[in-house]
Amino acid sequence: MSRIAATFSALAAQKKTALITFITAGDPAPAQTLPLMHALVAGGADVIELGVPFSDPMAEGPVIQRACERALKFGVGILDVFEFVRQFRSTNQQTPVVLMGYANPIERIGVDAFVRHAKQAGADGAIVVDYPPEECQEFALAMRAAGLDLIFLLAPTSTEERIAQVAQVGSGFSYYVSLKGVTGAGNIDTEQVAERLSAIRQHVTLPIAVGFGIRDAATAKALAKVAEGVVIGSRIIQEIENAPEHGAVEAVRVFVSGIREALDSE
Repeated sequence: MSRIAATFSALAAQKKTALITFITAGDPAPAQTLPLMHALVAGGADVIELGVPFSDPMAEGPVIQRACERALKFGVGILDVFEFVRQFRSTNQQTPVVLMGYANPIERIGVDAFVRHAKQAGADGAIVVDYPPEECQEFALAMRAAGLDLIFLLAPTSTEERIAQVAQVGSGFSYYVSLKGVTGAGNIDTEQVAERLSAIRQHVTLPIAVGFGIRDAATAKALAKVAEGVVIGSRIIQEIENAPEHGAVEAVRVFVSGIREALDSE
């Protein structure tokens, strides 16, 4: 059982919702990445999504785009991301880390090299926004052979065929994009999400986490009633942006703690 599957299983036994938190590696500076990862855990995160900086993050809104730009100014690339994970693993063997990004950096180093580096660093899986399930069966098999999960996005517009494909090749959990648009945009209709998840569960047996647009504790708590996990990214990046100098780590810990408290308040 992968670390991701074990985490969701343990949370289900406790009747708790997974809190999945996103930051971009290298933002606001490379020296902050490791302290921020530990702050996420201290605040109550169950899974960390670590963004791989990329110059054209098509699914991201302006907040995460700015995070990528800041990281890229420091020259942070995919090999640096593996090193961040390796350093994190030196003191944390429990919290799953999912690498989230785009196909271009993976293609540049090669799929086999990506899988090998990810495994050696101690990562647990990947979300590759522009790898559709029907075109990456070999990548999914290579990931699975290495004990890594390949996690796919599902959207309000996903067809039954696409959902069935994700059910076939995905592992770990499925990520439901609650909005039509980019990260950090719009308001979530919880009833619509619940209806869509019910349809998705006709095909997908993996836990489902909901992301895009979750900005506060109330929304996270509402979605926890219908999903196995909630994903928060842009709002955490805003905490980093708005924090005073040297205050980002504590600001993130406090914010995540508030979300965790809301999820556990049932």
